Amino acid sequence: MQATQTEARFAVDVRGLRVELPGGGDIVDDVSFSIRAGEVLGVVGESGSGKTTVGMALLGFARGGARITGGTVHIAGDTSTNMLALDSEKKRLLRGKTVAYVPQDPASALNPSLRIGLQLAEVIEAHEPSTQRAEIERRIEAVMAAVGLPTDKVFLERYPHQLSGGQQQRIGIGMAVILAPKLIVLDEPTTGLDVTTQNKILDVVKKLCREQGIGALHVTHDLSVIANIADQIMVMYSGRVVELGRVETILTDPQHPYTRALLGAVPELRYRTQLTTIPGAAARPANRPSGCFFHPRCPAAEPACKAEPIGFTEVVARHWVRCLNAGSGCGTRPERLPDPAMASGGKPVLDVRALSVSYSNYRVLDGVSFTADRGECLAIVGESGSGKSTLSRALIGLVRQQASTVLFDGTPLAPRARDRSRQQLQAIQYIFQSPHNSLNPRQTVEQLVGLVYDTFHRTDRNRRREAIANVLSQVGLTPETMNVFPDQLSGGERQRVAIARALAADPEILVCDEITSALDVSVRAAIVNLLKELKARRKLTMLFVTHNLALVRNLADRVLVLHKGEVAEIGPVGEVIDRPRHAYTRQLLANALEADLDHRVEAPQPALRA
Repeated sequence: MQATQTEARFAVDVRGLRVELPGGGDIVDDVSFSIRAGEVLGVVGESGSGKTTVGMALLGFARGGARITGGTVHIAGDTSTNMLALDSEKKRLLRGKTVAYVPQDPASALNPSLRIGLQLAEVIEAHEPSTQRAEIERRIEAVMAAVGLPTDKVFLERYPHQLSGGQQQRIGIGMAVILAPKLIVLDEPTTGLDVTTQNKILDVVKKLCREQGIGALHVTHDLSVIANIADQIMVMYSGRVVELGRVETILTDPQHPYTRALLGAVPELRYRTQLTTIPGAAARPANRPSGCFFHPRCPAAEPACKAEPIGFTEVVARHWVRCLNAGSGCGTRPERLPDPAMASGGKPVLDVRALSVSYSNYRVLDGVSFTADRGECLAIVGESGSGKSTLSRALIGLVRQQASTVLFDGTPLAPRARDRSRQQLQAIQYIFQSPHNSLNPRQTVEQLVGLVYDTFHRTDRNRRREAIANVLSQVGLTPETMNVFPDQLSGGERQRVAIARALAADPEILVCDEITSALDVSVRAAIVNLLKELKARRKLTMLFVTHNLALVRNLADRVLVLHKGEVAEIGPVGEVIDRPRHAYTRQLLANALEADLDHRVEAPQPALRA
């Protein structure tokens, strides 16, 4: 059957998609949307909302034992072919050629033992085995140029580990578009990238979609990414689409309370705000409430919301909402706050002088000097490769330092952690970026936190359990959490356990290495508010390593900008962001402003609280 002219304009048309768990209950249900050729649909929502499940279903795939039990997926207006009804062999032929996939982590998707030129060639050979070598080389050269990478043979001979994270992601995008598919699914492709690299990747995707007429479904938890790239936004909650519409409409006039709450949790670059959080947590598929699934957390809920399932209604042209009280609920704009006042100078708790680190002949840090006062949050920012994580690890003695002096309370710290006193080890605690990797999956939360507590304290069993319960309560976890394992917790809860484990030592300095980079926007807001509270209550000094400048504005007192291992600029957060002096800082802020939600979608700014 030939596609009609109207149908052919769609890269994909999805109707009534349903994916079920093996034991019953659905992961997603009643999901319907269309993506036009050349357009990008951004899918947002908290972890567990069904974003990735929907994306994978477009390839006819369901992971983890789940089954696609309903719905249709028509690619490129071909209503005679339902992707979901095809057998495995026919789906395999379409994957990569007609609908392609770009994963979140390109390092794990690329074969580490094959050169990148060969991997690109294999994509063509797998689907078009009769293609001549000259034509393969021409296509590889064209796609490398399209994604902004060198086309010379020397570069194509590199292995994945010889590329930066941004270059690896560009190769992943190149592999996805080299066969000119009608649709690509991008699963959080910019998570963990600095803002400069992120903007470049998003520009590549936008350019390719417009020029080649490719439709794209972009899964992300970062609303600023959606503002940057998408034409439409689809907001998901507990496996249901709760709002769908044009990006400018939803970002300026969201109708569903959940969408409004998500927008209120996004930090702004141009001013400090009190980030709003969403109380409670989304129910698991087997325990979802009746009626509207969001009503237990909704500020506008009423008895009727609990009675029956809520239908999807078009409130205005091309703007659909699943809510009885569309337009009501909490506002999208968080309260604006003044920047922190700088305290008068005193004896710093941490004094770093001329810290340098080299790997072989490559100098990663070169003469880095700064101080941190007691109770201060010093943010350390810069692009990937600027030396942020190396600096933080050097401070806790995990990286060999050269020709440097680091003073804690006026006392020199030995370069290696093993040579430091117990008191010094206790005073400086480190929180790693990924709690999934840093928490032992075979230990309970009590064992994980108790290990650090036992290292620095000697008490009886009862007092130990009381101390662990107390530190868990400080990070917003109940005493019952002590008996669970990390895999039974959400990402935000695992990060809270990681923070509690560090606090169990009663430290004076917390070194936080990108601890919010992979979190949902609502969970990230809760963690940031928690850090603010802990800093005020315990007079903690924090070194907060991040590439998110909007987050810096909302958390830090001062900011240190690293560029190629050197300090480019350091000063009060408001002064550095509003009046940067160094050219590199100005460029970083220009890139951050391009991705800033408030800057991209102008709306009346909230009044400044005195």
